[in-house]
This record gives sequence, structure tokens and C-alpha cells, in this order.
Amino acid sequence: MLWNMLMLALREIRRNILRSGLTILGIVIGVAAVITMVTLGGGATERVKGDIGKLGFNLLIVVPGVERKGGGGLIPGAEPFEMADVEAIREQIPLVDAAAPVSVHPVLAVAGNRNWQTVAQGSDNAFFRTRNWPVKQGRQFTPNELRGGKAVCILGETVRRELCGPRDPIGEKIRLGRLSYEVVGILEAKGQSFTGEDQDDLVVLPLRTVQRRVSGNRKVSLIYVSAVSDAATPRLKDSLNRLMRERRRVPADADEDFSVRDLKEISELIQQTTGVLTAFVSAIAAVSLLVGGIGIMNTTLVTVTERTREIGTRLAIGALEREVLLQFLVEAAVLSAFGGCVGIILGLASAAAIADWMEIPYTFNLTIVIGAFVFSALVGVVFGCYPAMKAARLNPIDALRHE
Repeated sequence: MLWNMLMLALREIRRNILRSGLTILGIVIGVAAVITMVTLGGGATERVKGDIGKLGFNLLIVVPGVERKGGGGLIPGAEPFEMADVEAIREQIPLVDAAAPVSVHPVLAVAGNRNWQTVAQGSDNAFFRTRNWPVKQGRQFTPNELRGGKAVCILGETVRRELCGPRDPIGEKIRLGRLSYEVVGILEAKGQSFTGEDQDDLVVLPLRTVQRRVSGNRKVSLIYVSAVSDAATPRLKDSLNRLMRERRRVPADADEDFSVRDLKEISELIQQTTGVLTAFVSAIAAVSLLVGGIGIMNTTLVTVTERTREIGTRLAIGALEREVLLQFLVEAAVLSAFGGCVGIILGLASAAAIADWMEIPYTFNLTIVIGAFVFSALVGVVFGCYPAMKAARLNPIDALRHE
């Protein structure tokens, strides 16, 4: 019986193909919009996770100064760190896998007739471990180069491309400011961070080289600290706060003059924000489903009026009220489910195109696809109930007299 009702429903849809198409337009738009937004939201979340992973695993960043309320960077005026602070972190906190001091300074890099404004970051080989950043070509610094502050450097991929083009720069000399440095390595490309910054636009030098030749002091701009495991990161953050308060002689009742940034917390905050925005926009798009449901109710009421004599005939020859009720419910559900299928195809295609344009991963979410299809069918059933009940309760004699 259900199969016959399904065939009758498809016949009625084909009989009024234009009206059926306009009726399901709201369902199509609603389902497509919801699937597009959820898929893009998932892709944005994956992008953030990937970008955070590129910065380094289990990474904490210790910087002098405190964050401004509401964002906007650090409040200036805090004293930079000393190398002794880095040694204390390495020796006194067992949860530390590696700690890398960093001294950051803008420089003009010159090679031949090419130049490029970039950033020189002085550090040691712990930099590559904390940042999970291998040297793809060449080598890291030797102990003698680190101790003696030798004029050697490792290039980021962007600096290599802008200064050297396609040729191999290992062993060549480049000029940073007024001094020449030998290129001993090339870093693996990382691309943009989640803030849009080019991570490959840097030159890494031995820390003592930067302190002697560039900055002229022994200050440390920031410290990268990686935990031994992901689970140890919160405890490591607490330990860093306690140690740095002690070393910088911060009174117990005073706020810190430094910040410990947990990239995992930043990632979770961005993901929560993305999720809230996705849910908000999806809720707005879901209004189209309500509009589509009202359209289905209106069309079904028109259909009941047009088929009043048919309904009367069926009831007169022995059809039960529940059979008439079920027939119109099936028609409404089929119409709505068809709109859901079209919306799913349109939504997935739109999400794929927009994800490619935005350069974010395309994440197929089977749960939301199945949920959208089921919900669209339920919309048809819910909004088809009243017309179906009206049809089932028709008096056969009055229905047969209907013109």
C-alpha cells in the first residue's frame, strides 16, 4: 500500500511540476544554506587547528608585558627577559621538553641585486624543536657557531625565494643590514599562520650573533617553551607563571608584568567563536525551512481543494480516513524530501567552491547531511498534517457534489 501511495505522490508532483518546484524553493534554500555554513565552519576549524599545529606542538610563548583588555597587543614598558631566565626554565621545570630564547629585530636582507625587508630572529637549536620546524636543506647551527656568535644564518622559504630565486643558496653570502652572513640552511615552508602572517618570512641567526651584531645587548624578546606532552601543558603554564613571578620579583598582590600564551587556548577560543557564528548563521538560514513548510501546507491545501471529488470517490468506495490521511502526508513528505535532496547537492557544491576560494579544507559532514534530509522530510510531514486531516475528514456525499 505504501508503495502505491508513493507512486501516486510522484504522479501528482509530475502533474504540477512548476508549482511543485516553486513550493520546495524555501526548503532547497534553507537546506543548502545550512549545509554550506556548517561545512565551511568545519573547514575553518580544521584550518585553525592546522595553523596552530604549524606554530609548534604543546607550545607556550612567554612574552614581557601584559595583554591589553579587549585585545590590541601588549602594554609596553615591561623589561625584556635575560638568558638566565631561559636557563632557569630549562633546569627548574621538569615538564619542559625544550625552551628557546628569541631576540627579534627587523632587517633588510640583500643578495646580489635583490633585497627584502624581513625579520631576524636570534635563537639556538631549541628554536627548531619548540616550533616543530625542521631544516629541509643544509644544517642547524654548530655548538661553536652558537658559542662564538658566528656570522651564519638559516633562511625561511619566503626570504630564500625573494633573494635567491630558484638557485641553491647554501654556502652563499647574504647581507643583513651592513654585515654579511653565510647561509647554512633552509627551513621547511610553513605558509601563513591563522592570523594571516607569513611564517616563512624570517632569517634565523645564532642568539649571540644577534646580540653582538644587531641589537647590541643581551636581552631576550620572548621565550618559546614546549611541554613534554599535551596533557602537561596546563601544569607547565602554571609552573612558568610561578617561576617568572619569582625571578621578576613580582609582589604577591600585584599583576604579572609578563604573559604566558597558550596556543591551544587560542585555538579553542577561535573554534568556539567559529562554532557560535556558524550556529547563528545556520539558525537564520533555517528560517527558510519554515517558509518552505508554509509553502508546502499552502500547496497541499490547494491540492485537497482540487481533488475533492477524487477524495469523495475514494471514501465512497470504501477507502478509510487513515488511508486518505496517509496519502496526503506521503505526498507532502516526498515533496519536502525532494527539496532536501536538491538542497543537499546545492549546499555541498557551494561549500566546495567557497572552500576552494577561501583556501580552507573541505570537510564533508555526513551527520549534517543526513540530519538535513530527515529534517526536510519532517517539515513536509508536520506542515502537511492539517491539509491531510482536512482531506480525510471530508464528507463523501458533499465531496462528490463538489464542483
